[in-house]
Amino acid sequence: MKITKEDIDALNSVVKIDISADDYQEKVDTQLKDYRKKANIPGFRKGHVPMSLVKKQYGKSVMIDEVNKLLQESLNKFLTEEKLDVLGNPLPKMSEDFSWEGDDFSFEFELGLAPEFEVNLNPKKAITAYEIVADKKMIDTQIENIREQYGKLVSQSEIESDSNVTATFINEEKEIEKKSTFKMEKVKGKTNQKKLIGLKAGDQVELKSKGLFTDDHLLMNVLGITHDEAHDLNVSLTLKIDEVSKTELAELNQELFDKIFGADMVKEEAEFRTKLKEDAEKQFASQADQQFLNAVTESLIENTKFELPAEFLKKWLAVSGEKPMTTEQAKDEYERSEKGLRYQLIESKLMQNHKELQYNFEDLKEYTKGFVKQQMSQFGDNQIGEKELDDIVMRVLSNQEEVKRLSDQLKNEKLLKFFRENVKMKNKEVTYEDFIKEVYK
Repeated sequence: MKITKEDIDALNSVVKIDISADDYQEKVDTQLKDYRKKANIPGFRKGHVPMSLVKKQYGKSVMIDEVNKLLQESLNKFLTEEKLDVLGNPLPKMSEDFSWEGDDFSFEFELGLAPEFEVNLNPKKAITAYEIVADKKMIDTQIENIREQYGKLVSQSEIESDSNVTATFINEEKEIEKKSTFKMEKVKGKTNQKKLIGLKAGDQVELKSKGLFTDDHLLMNVLGITHDEAHDLNVSLTLKIDEVSKTELAELNQELFDKIFGADMVKEEAEFRTKLKEDAEKQFASQADQQFLNAVTESLIENTKFELPAEFLKKWLAVSGEKPMTTEQAKDEYERSEKGLRYQLIESKLMQNHKELQYNFEDLKEYTKGFVKQQMSQFGDNQIGEKELDDIVMRVLSNQEEVKRLSDQLKNEKLLKFFRENVKMKNKEVTYEDFIKEVYK
């Protein structure tokens, strides 16, 4: 057997494998002898079928099977020994005059090779790393929501500007008849407010659906209709008032503090505010970290320049899936996935070149231990024994989906730390509201 590689350019090569009868004949003969022992052919005792008949019936298919096995093994071994970093999988080059007649065969495979490049961690434009702070306005709103959530409903004789109204919404044409509760503060416009204020349980009023609430999604929930049905809905609604109440806000006292954070964890309002701020900013930190990772990813793709074997990859995409693609479909798929492929190559290069980004199964076990401990502490179990912890970890890691999820988390944590230490960046402190405006525009 002879294997040669011809480089077309820096990103494309062709591997040629020449196979002769000496390379496969021994295995073919062994296989045919085994067939002869088991063959059940009318007119012959089992194990006594003439070898000439066995060869005639099975020889060609056995030879083709053995050649294909040898071909795949040889190609894989060659790629490994030559340390070729291939993209996708080798693609067989089809020859119009190929035939399985004869003893010697020649096969060719196209290879798409990974490019050589250096990762640019220092782009001209620094990447913004946001620190999201919970400002007084946000904490005030959160406290107001908590007080309302834990408050009590007090019946009212008539609707006022701060009432909760339970009413049945009716429109016969649209077959709407739905009992729902809404807050008066969510009713849009002075005209609508004026029509409702002063009404009592048992009264009814006609209102237009369009522009009834400050949030269009509230109309969808109140009427029990779909988003599409609610869009631009403009019909008359009869509201039969069923109940009127007001939410009496819970007091900011020890009872409320204990309900939110546990007995005696918080003693006064200032502590309560501080704890709410800390908890909010922990959640924001996770969102800011993800945004930073996304921004670094985009920057690395944009600023790390290299070519890809695009035509090879399009051909590979066309045949690699469950269903073959047309040339146009493969082109579209390549354009959709090119950025992702570029980042995979960049990430792989970083992990090869920087030991602090590398990890093994033992590292994953330790990371999973920390994850399990954290999960159990949230349920108040801080006394788990080492053996029980190890058993839980191994059960978690026996699930391949969990292994992938935890591996991705561990990798992302390592990448985040690495990027913060090595990427050109600038820190910016913002409120959550400003963060949403800047990042999601």
